[in-house]
Amino acid sequence: MSRIPFAELPDHARLWVFPASRPLSPEDRDRVSRTVEDSLAAWNAHGSAVHWGYELVRDQFLVIGVDETHTALSGCSIDACTRQIRSLEKELNLDFLDSSRVFYRDGDRPAWLSRPAFRERVVAGDLGLDTVIFNNVLATVGEFRSGGWEVPARDSWHARAFPFAS
Repeated sequence: MSRIPFAELPDHARLWVFPASRPLSPEDRDRVSRTVEDSLAAWNAHGSAVHWGYELVRDQFLVIGVDETHTALSGCSIDACTRQIRSLEKELNLDFLDSSRVFYRDGDRPAWLSRPAFRERVVAGDLGLDTVIFNNVLATVGEFRSGGWEVPARDSWHARAFPFAS
C-alpha cells in the first residue's frame, strides 16, 4: 500500500478534484473513504506502486493527489482510478465525473449549476466577479494548498468563459 496522508504530499504532486453532485452524508463519506482506500490500495503504474493520498473536503469534494517522483502515472493507471470513481457513483447514486457543472460558493456551502444555467445567472447579474468559484481543474497539490481552489471568479478561468459584468 502506497497511500500517504494527503498533508504529506509534496506541492508538486499531481491533483484531481472530483466534485460530488450533492453533499455527502456521514454514511456516504464512510463509504467513499472505504472504497477509495480499499480499491486504490494496490494502485500501480507499470507494476510500480503509486504514492497517493486523498481527502474529502467540504463534505462534497474527493481530492486525490499523486507524487509522481516515485512512479509516473500511465493512462492505464489513471483509468483504473476513474473506474473506481465510476463504481462509487453507481453505489451512492451521485455524480463525481460530470465536468459540465460549475461549482461555486453559495454563502458558506458549495452549490453547482450546469454551464448554461451558470451563464444565465451571470447574465442576470445574480453571480458576479466576486462569486467564489471552486476551481476543480487545478494541476497540483501546491495550487490547491495555496488558495487556488476557492477563488473569486475574476481570478479563475471562469472570468474568461462567462460574460461577467465588469
